[in-house]
Amino acid sequence: MRIALGLQYDGSSYSGWQTQSNGNTVQDELEKAISAFIGDQASKAHPVSTITAGRTDAGVHALGQVVHFDSNVERDPFSWVRGINSFLPKSIVVNWAKEVSDEFSARFSAFERTYIYALHAGPCRAPLVNSRAGYLLLPPQKWFDIDAMKKSAQCLIGEHDFSAFRSSECQSKTPVKTIYSIDILSQEPWLYFRIRGNAFLHHMVRNIVGSFLQIGTGRQDPEWMAQLLLAKDRRLAAPTFMADGLYLAKIAYPDQFDIPMPWLENSWLPNELTGA
Repeated sequence: MRIALGLQYDGSSYSGWQTQSNGNTVQDELEKAISAFIGDQASKAHPVSTITAGRTDAGVHALGQVVHFDSNVERDPFSWVRGINSFLPKSIVVNWAKEVSDEFSARFSAFERTYIYALHAGPCRAPLVNSRAGYLLLPPQKWFDIDAMKKSAQCLIGEHDFSAFRSSECQSKTPVKTIYSIDILSQEPWLYFRIRGNAFLHHMVRNIVGSFLQIGTGRQDPEWMAQLLLAKDRRLAAPTFMADGLYLAKIAYPDQFDIPMPWLENSWLPNELTGA
């Protein structure tokens, strides 16, 4: 049978989602936990291999990650949740489990992904959200030009070649992606970006956020974003911004699969962003 899982995790101590030689990844921890739950004999007969909706980078978090795996072991949905969680570290949790048809793929059935970036800005850092929010030093009484950032965001909506915001390590077959919406929420000293699209390139969201901040601090005009998009040259855009504040928030699937919504009410982010 095929099992889908909904995950939340604090990615600050991991080298990203995907299995690597050093073993310090979310995928490694999850697959070890599933194997431990179903038992050595079952896992040896049918090794656990998970497929994910989004391969988050080192330091990136997830509120609504979705994965699937195939297993010969039968359990009821909550038994999967409770059993796998008993073997996971505190930084990772399974929120729900569901048996799905073999047609379902956590990766290829997804038609929409939403990322949220949380930024704290001001003269002093916020140590209690260290590694869970980005930070930018701003002088006292100084804040971002929100209208300029919102104006610059308009050119990114739709289908475009996003090469200007693509990492050199990106493995995507095409730089052409579609962004459906960008929301910018200002709650000084907090600034939040929510970007919804069909798919994203490696470092794409962090590179876009970095460029927004150049505009929001007055270093560039709003028109600069459109110039970057047309130039398709990564060297011209802002440096990749820190991973700390990036969250994979939501994955959308066709109704036929009846995939549960992520439990965003468990996050500390504003309801205006999560819809909780």
